[in-house]
Amino acid sequence: MDIRLDGKIAIVTGAVQGIGLACAVELANSGARVAVVDRQPQNVVDKVAAGLKGSAKGYQLDVTDVPAIKETVKKIRKEMGEIDILVCNAGIDLGEPRPAVTITPEEWDRVLAVNGRGTFFCMQVVAAQSMIPRKKGAIVTMSSTVGLVGAPMCIPYATSKSAVWQITRCAAIEWGQYGIRVNAVAPVWTDTAMTQSFFTKVPDLKPHEIAKIPLGRFASVEEIAQAVCFLASDKASLCTGTALPVDGGWTAP
Repeated sequence: MDIRLDGKIAIVTGAVQGIGLACAVELANSGARVAVVDRQPQNVVDKVAAGLKGSAKGYQLDVTDVPAIKETVKKIRKEMGEIDILVCNAGIDLGEPRPAVTITPEEWDRVLAVNGRGTFFCMQVVAAQSMIPRKKGAIVTMSSTVGLVGAPMCIPYATSKSAVWQITRCAAIEWGQYGIRVNAVAPVWTDTAMTQSFFTKVPDLKPHEIAKIPLGRFASVEEIAQAVCFLASDKASLCTGTALPVDGGWTAP
C-alpha cells in the first residue's frame, strides 16, 4: 500500500528518539512536512528535523506545560501552516517493573501528567486552533497493549495508557461532526533504547515477555510508525475511535 501525505502538515510529539522519531521519519518519507516536537533542547530537535526529508522544523516543548502547548501550536501554524495530522507520542514510564505497593504519589502524578494529561491537551489545542475550524484532521495517539488489557508491575504506565485509549474514543465521538478522525496505536514491547535499558536492569524479564507473544518477538519502531502513518492517511478514511494493536498477538487470548 503506497501511502502518500504530500502537502500535509504533521506534528509528532516525543519525536527525538524511539517510536516518535520513527513516526517523524515515516511521515516525512510519505511527503508530509513534519513539526518535530520534544522536550529535549532546541538544538537537539533542530538536528532531528534537519535529518528528515522535506522542510521539517523543530520545536522544543514539554507537553505537561499547557500554556506552552498553546503557544507552540500557534507558532507551528504561523511557520508551517494549518495542522492536518497530530501524533501524540510523548510518553514516559518508571523505567523498571514496580509493585503497586511501592508507587509514590509523585511517581504516579509524573507518569499520568505526561502520558494522559499531555496527550489530551495537545489534542485539545490542535483541535481547537486548527482542526475544528477547518472541519478536518487526523489524530493518532500512542496507547499500549497494557492500556487494553491488565498487566502486573506497571500500574501507573498501564493506567495512563488506558486513559489515552479512553481519551481517543471520547474525542472520536465528539469531534466526528467536524470531520476529525481520532485513533490509537497500541504497541507491544518495542525495540528502543528505553526498552533495552529496561531489560538490562531486569534480564530475566525479556524471555518472560516474549513468551506472551504468539509471533515470538517484539515490535520494531518502523512497524509502529507504519501503523501510525496508515491511521493518519486517507487510506483510513472511515477509521475513527479505534485502537490498532501492533502486538504480535499479545492481546488475542
